[in-house]
Amino acid sequence: MKNFEEQKRRNGRIYWSVISLVALSCGGTMQAQTSTNSVVAAQADAAGSSTNVTQLGNITVVGQLDKARSQIVPNLGATAYTHTAEQIQNQSQGDNAPLNQIVLRSPGVAEDSAANGDLHVRGEHANLQYRINDVLLPEGITGFGLELDPRFVESMQLITGSLPAQYGFRTAGVVDLQTKSGAFVDGGAAEIYGGSQDTIRPSFEYGGSSGKWNYFVDGSYEHSAIGIENPTASHNALHDYTDQEKLFSYLSYLIDDTSRLSFMGSASYSNFQVPNTPGVPAGMSPNGNPWLPGTFNSSALNEQQREQNYYGVLTYQKSVGDFNGQVSLFERASGVHFTPDQFGDVYYNGVASEVSRKLYSTGLQADGSYEINAKHTLRGGGMLLDETVNADTSTLVFPVDALGNPNGPLENLAVNHRLGGLFAGVYLQDEWKMFSKFTVNFGARFDDFNSSFDNECQLSPRVNMIYQPTDSTTLHAGYSRYFTPPPVENVSGSDLALFHHTSNASQVMQDGSVKAERADYFDAGLTQQLAPGLSVGVDGYYKYAHNQLDDGLFGQTLILSAFNYAQGKIYGVEFTGNYTHGGFSSYANVAVSQAQGENWNSAQFLFDPADLAYVQNHWISLDHDQRVSGSFGAAYTWNEGNHASTRVYVDALYGSGLRTDATAPGGGNIPNGGTVPAYYTVNLGAEQSFKVSKRETLKLRLDVVNVTDNSYELRDGSGVGVNAAQYGARLGFFGSVSYIF
Repeated sequence: MKNFEEQKRRNGRIYWSVISLVALSCGGTMQAQTSTNSVVAAQADAAGSSTNVTQLGNITVVGQLDKARSQIVPNLGATAYTHTAEQIQNQSQGDNAPLNQIVLRSPGVAEDSAANGDLHVRGEHANLQYRINDVLLPEGITGFGLELDPRFVESMQLITGSLPAQYGFRTAGVVDLQTKSGAFVDGGAAEIYGGSQDTIRPSFEYGGSSGKWNYFVDGSYEHSAIGIENPTASHNALHDYTDQEKLFSYLSYLIDDTSRLSFMGSASYSNFQVPNTPGVPAGMSPNGNPWLPGTFNSSALNEQQREQNYYGVLTYQKSVGDFNGQVSLFERASGVHFTPDQFGDVYYNGVASEVSRKLYSTGLQADGSYEINAKHTLRGGGMLLDETVNADTSTLVFPVDALGNPNGPLENLAVNHRLGGLFAGVYLQDEWKMFSKFTVNFGARFDDFNSSFDNECQLSPRVNMIYQPTDSTTLHAGYSRYFTPPPVENVSGSDLALFHHTSNASQVMQDGSVKAERADYFDAGLTQQLAPGLSVGVDGYYKYAHNQLDDGLFGQTLILSAFNYAQGKIYGVEFTGNYTHGGFSSYANVAVSQAQGENWNSAQFLFDPADLAYVQNHWISLDHDQRVSGSFGAAYTWNEGNHASTRVYVDALYGSGLRTDATAPGGGNIPNGGTVPAYYTVNLGAEQSFKVSKRETLKLRLDVVNVTDNSYELRDGSGVGVNAAQYGARLGFFGSVSYIF
């Protein structure tokens, strides 16, 4: 962490010098009028009707400040899907599931490599932003560890569509997490979870309050024999163990009834074995001679990846009269270290690369709202984020002749790159209640991106309209202009000349700079409550982009590389429904989408020359394009809150298949021209709780994953930026014992 502290000191002078200027861009509101978003309205009703109350207890004041915070950056006009802590328990594996599996139960989300948290929302690769308590969490280096644990989540929203002006940079969707707090969690829990594939996961959580202090902490350790997707259809993967450690803490201090200071911190450490595929054919040895049979066995390769992630967020919140404001300072350090099997990788591929990539981030975020009158609420704010990436690579290669045949002994080539990026954005918008049933939220944001490889900026107008003709019907429509800078941590620092005439030489000697994506986004939808407890919705969207961003895995390393399509278009429609009655709850989501791009115009050295020529004049599907995605679930709880309660659930996922290469009718390859077969999985579970005492509960849970033991393929190893086959998890049995006190 030494480098992280040095980075912090270096950037400190910058942020304190601009804090006053950014804070001035924040207007505010004590609270909006009746919210036009049903989710926000429900939260507001639960929290109470006023935030101007003095001499109240700890819990009441915290609840009022939580409500006030939700009014600073409401998702007016966007499409929001909510998962509460209770709903998370109604899904497969509950809060022991990876966070990406919770998000996957939302409309328009397609599954990819579940082990590294890959999700595709509305036909996009990544481009998600994560927020905790409405504070942006700077992105880490994409890898296989999921540092965010559902255990600390009180509620979670996936916000998509035409986003209001407060959401910038990453715009495919916003995963907004509200954490548990000691003000509402007085006590703790200890749990042992485990089952198939040598899985064992002890965990704990504890929260409480003392005077004006509130605190919450949770931690876990996990060991499993399935860390990354199995590259074969077998039940058990070869060389796929993982060990993961996570810790999260939340601390807040009530300065007075209208303000508080809070801190969030997290640390995670993960180690993954990279799974092996038996029977891989050998490559060529030095001097062009074949390796002797039996020299090496691909089942015995020993590639590994280690990941570390740390972040801290300090936040000050103030609510006075009709003003709400929040200012946050945050730091983050993220690192990935890929270690090859040097002899084995050279044997099969002629290349063995050891890669270390470290990302350091420092930032400031300020948001505020001010209720001018009953019809107008102004909101504004800004963000400044500085990122530095150190990318060090050591690669073993052969020299090769003019025909590409190895003709000499191994040599080690080192490449060390340092990339930097400064993200800055400000916004201002007005929530205008034209009349009681019609609201327009309009405004704009200005974003500027300066890096060692690209410098761009854009003014982006945003407008959303919400109409509620009846209490049970809500219509919305919106337009957003988006500006999406490339993720600095995924930009390849290439050195094409260094690897010329080696076994790691690129067939394409072109390396255009990765650029920011600029897009026009249109969204419209309807939600309808058909009966008490029964609601349905439909939402359609269309996006047209210049310099459409995408990511992929190229070569042997398991770290993403970013590139652009000159043009991109994504469109689709989502259908959702849910029904609750008594102890019964259910949901169903179906989405149809298409995502395409044309002409790779950056990082061209990553691609095959024939594919590069084809894509230059043809629209192709993006590799993460899945035409139909679905998620379904139902749960029933008996005697909830009584001495003994019982919960049972069933849920299912469906996908029509991600993209793979195809052969053209006249011969040749069509990148992403086909799909892997469609698949589905069904999961079952049951939970029994027993009251041990007034404060203590014993909880037993059983989860059965993929009850039909389907063998299904997420990837077949072909397609743009796909470097290995991936199969979903087979039948698994998992159980947990929890003691709540």
